[in-house]
Parts: sequence; C-alpha cells; structure tokens
Amino acid sequence: MSPSLPGPRRAPARGRRAFAATWWGQAWVTALEDSTLDSGRLSRGRTYARQGMVGPVTVAPGQVRADVQGSRPRPYRSAVHLPVLADAQWDTLLDTVAARAGHLAALLDGEMPAELVDDARHAGVPLLPQPTELDPECSCPDWGHPCKHAAALCYAIAATIDADPFLLFALRGRGRDEVLAELRARRTAGRTVDTPPTPAGIHAAGAYAAWAALAEHAPRLPKLPEPSALAAALPIPAPTGSGLTSTDLERLMADASARATRLLSGDTSTLRLTQHQDAVRIAASDPGPEWFHHLIQNTGANPIAFARLTRAWRHGGPTGVAVAEQPHSPDPSAMAVARTSLTAALAEMTDAPVRIRAWRNRLTLTNRGIQLRLGPDARWYPYLQENDGEWWPAAPAATDPVAALTAVWQRTGT
Repeated sequence: MSPSLPGPRRAPARGRRAFAATWWGQAWVTALEDSTLDSGRLSRGRTYARQGMVGPVTVAPGQVRADVQGSRPRPYRSAVHLPVLADAQWDTLLDTVAARAGHLAALLDGEMPAELVDDARHAGVPLLPQPTELDPECSCPDWGHPCKHAAALCYAIAATIDADPFLLFALRGRGRDEVLAELRARRTAGRTVDTPPTPAGIHAAGAYAAWAALAEHAPRLPKLPEPSALAAALPIPAPTGSGLTSTDLERLMADASARATRLLSGDTSTLRLTQHQDAVRIAASDPGPEWFHHLIQNTGANPIAFARLTRAWRHGGPTGVAVAEQPHSPDPSAMAVARTSLTAALAEMTDAPVRIRAWRNRLTLTNRGIQLRLGPDARWYPYLQENDGEWWPAAPAATDPVAALTAVWQRTGT
C-alpha cells in the first residue's frame, strides 16, 4: 500500500506555499511550479496574485479562465487547461469514491481523502494534476510557459481548490451536482441487490454497430415521416409534476426521431455525447430563448461560454465543440505547412504586414482578429475576436487553411 499524503495544514503567510493550506491545494501549486524552470515568471505570478490582479475566475470542464491585469490598461485573458477524464476513467473514479462511505463524507466536509487520490492514481485515474498536464494560455505577447499572468491565475485558484475539492472534479470534466448524482445512483443500486437484476443492455453505439453488420441483409426501411409529423402523431400528455408542457414533449419527441433518422442513415456522430455536449446540441437547434435559458440553468454553464459552444456546434458539430474547448498539439509539420500557405496568401490579400502567432493547434493573425484552429479531423476552423475580446467560431471548417481564412477575411473589414 502506498504512503498516504499528509493531511490538511496551514501555510505560511508568504512564500511559494502561501497560496494553499491543504495538501491537495499544494499539489496544484506544485504541479504548476514543476511544469517550468522559469522561476522569474513564477515569482512575478505570485506577486500579481497577492496584489489582487486576477479577476473573477470561471471554471469549466478542462479549463479555468480569468482576466489578469498586467502592465497595460486592458487586462489579459488567461487560462489554464487540464485534460478531462474519459467516461471509463470517470467510472473508475466514482467507484473508488463509492467504495468507502467516508470518502463522500470527507468531500462534503471540504476535505480530499488522501486514500481516494492514491487508489484512483493506482487505477490509472489522475485526479490531481501532473506537471505535464497543466497547459497555460494567455493573450499577452509573452511566450513563457507559463507567462506571469497564467501563473498568477494558477496561484490565485489554489485557495479556492483548498476550500472546495469538488473543483478538481469539475476541472476533470464533471461538476459537483453531476458527481453527487452519480454517487447516489451507485448507492441506490447497492441497496437493491436482492431484487431481480434489470437487463444491462448495451450502449447505443454497440447496438448500432450490431445492426449495421446485418443491415445489408435486412429489409429496406420504409420512408420515414418528418420528425414534426411523428411528434404530432404521438399526443401523449406530459407527466404530472415533470415541469414539461405538451409543447416541450413534442419537441423532445421530434428531436429523438430526428436523431434516429440520422442514425439509420449512418450518422453516428451524436452517439457518445456527454450531458454537457448534448445540451449544446439541443441549444444549437434553436429551441427558443426559454429552453436556452433552462439548458444553461440546469447544466450550470457560463451563459457566454455556452453561447460560444452553441455557435461552435452549428459550424462543426461535436468536433467543432471539441475544437472550441480543448487545444491539442498536432504534427508540427502540418502547422508549418499551413503557416507558409497563409503567409503566401496574405502577401496577395494585403500590403500591410500580418503577424502570425502559433500556439498548439492555433494560428492567430494577431493584428487582424482572426484565428484558425486545426481540428482532430484535419480541418481548419475559423474564429474571429469579438468585442468582448473572446474568440468566437465564425464559419464552417475547411480542409485548406487559406479557404478557412478567406471565409472570414472580409468580415474583419480588411
């Protein structure tokens, strides 16, 4: 059995360890400091954090964001990314929490059980961040990794992680309410072991794969009615106390029938969506302002960030959302070729010099407010910097970076 990590402790008022008073908060700080050899930028980051230069922090799956005031009047937009856990890893982590009654009690009391982290780590699930996992991002011109603004954000969030260990779960992909709901479901299942087991069934993707294997021998499907007609043919009243109206129920049935139609035609892109992604998908179908508000409210999403993801879905579906949320490190040669093509195209499009800044899978035309992101599907997704200073999806993806640039070039007024 591995040694347990030390229990909660108070930190000195100053110094590198002043930002975290618990072992799990200090683990976050240690991951930051072990990710770089640049002690100077870390020192400046600590100073910025102590001076209150970090604005309100937004936490979303896989990232934490905030405006950080630097030497210029306008604050910089800083973020730190952390890989989210896969569904299988979440199952392992939740089973680990549920295995001991004291784990959940400790979490609800604001404590992170060291044994929980040890057991999860040995099972291949990294709840606490590793130095190689923290991925900083900032709008400042500093190329440091991290720059002092992203370092300040990391230091500033440590105290919040101290007070609420569920924040680590949220950064890994699932918020407090979703984690507690999953744990309640596991506890309920454990209390009904004497009842006849319910057939487990298989995942929708597996069911489709089995059907597809036999599809060529199956009888030809009849022409399916339009989703709206199918919903109208099922006048089932909304369940009492569900909060749903008949119109809501019809919309849900129309959505289900539309997805089934796409599935039967071979489109499996929505089979493995998370709850968060499915909410974005529904919002992108223009369900109306009331539904949009309820989707934001019930998922706990930041309204502006949710609206950005909705636009990303409209332009690129599930892959578009992934590109909006998670930067990645593609083949450097692909980025170099794209940068060369863009440089040549820009020489013909404008006489003014255009600086192209490369970071991970993103090429940013810094003085034009245009950004191109290379997706995992080898397509380029164009973004524009809006008045709020954030990058918003601006057009469908293209296989050619120059085509993606052209799609948004005129909209910048250049």
